[in-house]
Amino acid sequence: MAPLISPRDGIPRVLSTPADFTAAAAALADGQGPVAIDTERASGFRYDDRAFLVQVRRRDVGTFLLDPEGHRPEFTAALAPALNGLDWIIHAAPSDLPSLAWLGLYPGTLFDTELAGRLAGFDHVNLAAMTEMLLDVHLAKGHGAEDWSQRPLPADWLAYAALDVELLLELGDTMAEILDHQGKLEWASQEFEHIRRTHATITGPTETTWRDVKGISTLGRPEQLAVARELWMTRESIAVAEDLAVGRVLPNKVLIEVARTLPRTGRDLARVKGFPARRRSAVSFWGEVVERALTSNPRTWPKRERPPRGLPSRQAWSNEYPDSYARYSAARDTIDELSAELEIPTENILRPATLREVAWAATNGREIRSPLELPDMLRAHDAREWQIDLTYPILQDALF
Repeated sequence: MAPLISPRDGIPRVLSTPADFTAAAAALADGQGPVAIDTERASGFRYDDRAFLVQVRRRDVGTFLLDPEGHRPEFTAALAPALNGLDWIIHAAPSDLPSLAWLGLYPGTLFDTELAGRLAGFDHVNLAAMTEMLLDVHLAKGHGAEDWSQRPLPADWLAYAALDVELLLELGDTMAEILDHQGKLEWASQEFEHIRRTHATITGPTETTWRDVKGISTLGRPEQLAVARELWMTRESIAVAEDLAVGRVLPNKVLIEVARTLPRTGRDLARVKGFPARRRSAVSFWGEVVERALTSNPRTWPKRERPPRGLPSRQAWSNEYPDSYARYSAARDTIDELSAELEIPTENILRPATLREVAWAATNGREIRSPLELPDMLRAHDAREWQIDLTYPILQDALF
């Protein structure tokens, strides 16, 4: 099977001016049915995960490649009235919806073809695998991790981007038929609506702090936390000023390791695994940051935050509360069996974290005193009604 390496109607021109956006919006308004939408971002290169290219396709009007950078307010003013409230088809919606929301774009209804593939029981749910299996078209892929903020964009990258939506409408139709045939379309609709609602209030990037750095919980001493905080604040200011991904300034693993080892000399700092020791300026610069933190007033050093008391570790749970853990394990095993029977991943039937919370609350936490209280707690943990319908009898039998 020869791969489809370019859109059948040719590579669309990149639209990048306010006049282009207005014309595209008018054309899209004349189209029929849902819109297929995708984005290309550059989070591995730029500070945030904003979209540097938005691909939109609609029947009767074709594909549009839109470059919002430099004219984002004008982009939103033109495209939001044309696209908001329509039926959207996206592959892996949670990865694209935030950057689209930052542009003021929100779907009316949503169909996520990747999640549809998971619910349908497919082993491979990437776009290329699904289009090949269901539409007998092999898409040429391979540019997803590129720096999409660079300009101009090479023609083969643009072809790749356009192909992301070339067959998405047909794929959505096919997946809806498959899910309907399997009796899962209503379940999928609830999942899609949950994703849509989750992203409906997003207007910009989520704020983070130094305590959100992966691995920060492994640091316990105040001086380690003080160094981690100073490294993070310095890294953040550089990344924002230069519009660089934070990992290109100082990777998280390196930040945590520097804070853990507290190097006192440039030589010690250069020995930290992953540190850019070949750059002398980096050694002296980050060495000064570490020194600044360590010579600051110890009274200002942060303290380790203790997580709120809640679930014990699995080992502590099984050792100290064996009956409770046995009931949790019984519920988990039965849900695993249901997963195999329905050909739906266990985590899509009920999130493992939700199962642990509910099992603990019902057997030891004393938050659930009756099976009748199970549905409300499941809803409080964002379980959808179809998930509750499937798992309530299992939880009732195993936990009570």
